[in-house]
Amino acid sequence: MLLAVILSALAMTAIVALRYLAVSGVFAALTTRVRPGYHAKLGGQIRREIGWSLASAAIYGIPAGIVAFGWDRFGWTLIYREWNAYPLWYLPLSVLIYLFAHDTWFYWTHRWMHRPRLFRLAHAVHHASRPPTAWAAMSFHPIEALTGAVVIPLLVFLVPIHIAMLGIVLTVMTVMGVTNHMGWEMFPRWLVRSPVGGWIITASHHQLHHERYQCNYGLYFRFWDRLCKTDQGLSKSFQP
Repeated sequence: MLLAVILSALAMTAIVALRYLAVSGVFAALTTRVRPGYHAKLGGQIRREIGWSLASAAIYGIPAGIVAFGWDRFGWTLIYREWNAYPLWYLPLSVLIYLFAHDTWFYWTHRWMHRPRLFRLAHAVHHASRPPTAWAAMSFHPIEALTGAVVIPLLVFLVPIHIAMLGIVLTVMTVMGVTNHMGWEMFPRWLVRSPVGGWIITASHHQLHHERYQCNYGLYFRFWDRLCKTDQGLSKSFQP
């Protein structure tokens, strides 16, 4: 059984790493096309971002692999396969619950990471990306990667979710993590400036965090930033 657990952890690590390389690679290529010259002179930084991100992939992949093994072999979690196990209206609701719970955890651990001692020890690795690129989404010190790696594996023990909806959560997590670090706004002005856009984090919002550090801490939503008065709006360095 130990061998099976190890293989599951290795497989999940490979999946996370390949997902990162594929998604970040696509959006990095798009950046090169839309913003020629943005990556000029950033070769060394991008190599460091990829190195830290691949290390983070292992930190994310190991607990995910252990949980996946337990779910498949022993049914440890509340992940379910049958579409009729819960009412259909619960499918989108479960996605929102997961995203909001993850966003809440991220907001408060992110603010914690900005305490001077923790920033110097760990979070400075992420902020060394100046300017951030599509490769920086998982560029974390191992301590910071650990804080992010436990969220979804814990939630699947607490909140029921269909396996397909879990796939949507992981897709949103990956795509938003990458697009918020590209250094330019890919979403249209009408969306970013709309009432809905006022509650969702895009690159225009997260870019300001990388410029000023002490604001805009959220991951998906601006709820906690607004509630805690840490929302300072959108970056003026590029406006959608």
